[in-house]
Amino acid sequence: MEHNTMRAVEITAFGAPDVLRMGVRPMPVAAEGELLIRVAASGINRPDVLQRKGHYAPPPGASDLPGLEVAGIIVSGDEAAMAQAGLKIGDRVCALVAGGGYAQYCVAPVQQCLPVPQGFSDVQAAALPETFFTVWSNVFDRCALQSGETLLVQGGSSGIGVTAIQIAKAWGAKVIVTAGSDAKCEDCLKLGADHAINYKTQDFGAEVLRITQGEGVNVVLDMVAGSYVAREVQCMAADGRLVIIAVQGGVKAEFDAGLVLRKRLTITGSTLRPRSVAFKAAIAQALQRKVWPMLEAGTVRPAIYREFDAADAAAAHALMESSQHTGKIVLTWEK
Repeated sequence: MEHNTMRAVEITAFGAPDVLRMGVRPMPVAAEGELLIRVAASGINRPDVLQRKGHYAPPPGASDLPGLEVAGIIVSGDEAAMAQAGLKIGDRVCALVAGGGYAQYCVAPVQQCLPVPQGFSDVQAAALPETFFTVWSNVFDRCALQSGETLLVQGGSSGIGVTAIQIAKAWGAKVIVTAGSDAKCEDCLKLGADHAINYKTQDFGAEVLRITQGEGVNVVLDMVAGSYVAREVQCMAADGRLVIIAVQGGVKAEFDAGLVLRKRLTITGSTLRPRSVAFKAAIAQALQRKVWPMLEAGTVRPAIYREFDAADAAAAHALMESSQHTGKIVLTWEK
């Protein structure tokens, strides 16, 4: 292979996992404010699955290759921007990117790169950016979760879920989660959740009210939407905040607007991928100040379910779609 080309996992057509194939691409070039990473590991996320199916186009200007998070070594880039961020060529970093992560080389805005936490492997580091940026932005920035409050996480065993459990607990909040099996509920409890509800066998709304003695929860992190919103509104405390970050249960919801008025509820939502570099940079700075020390102290750890060789990306996607996993799935690239 030529020195200016690289191996990359391409979406050859929209469809099932087997449309993912290893191909050869020109190596990307870092522009002003960017750096080039030799990728050791790439995290897998639900948006990658949606992109593969043709339901989530990359933002304008982003790579058409899937992959929103990587870890590896800086090989080149805007040295002035790097110096300002305290980074240099040869440093190990993990990065949030708008696309292009499933490749041996990936460009990233300098401001969206963070040093690999001390003692972390590349696989652990690649499991951090997407879920940690998402949880921080939504649970702490948008919903302002406070110590002593109660957080409900829908889908506690997902990559987002396991991250939300740990950061919220480290923050001093109580955490209730929902998950789709007793085994997954057990996994969530081991990660620190105070209560875990099997949504297939229990009514999560009734359970939340029972657990909170009728008070309800202060913040809800919802990846489901659809019919869940009505039940969430019913089991939220006064001045509660609900943030919707995905719509796996459908985009339409009917709920009791009277309850929203009487309880003074806030219903919000966001997607991270199309936001500006400046917006993501602010999250990166907050994570480095407030969460990276928790990672280095071992208070918060990425939960890795399984790693796959990058050539087996189709199998990794099939596992993610099966929802059998608890935590993160990561692709690795040989050195």
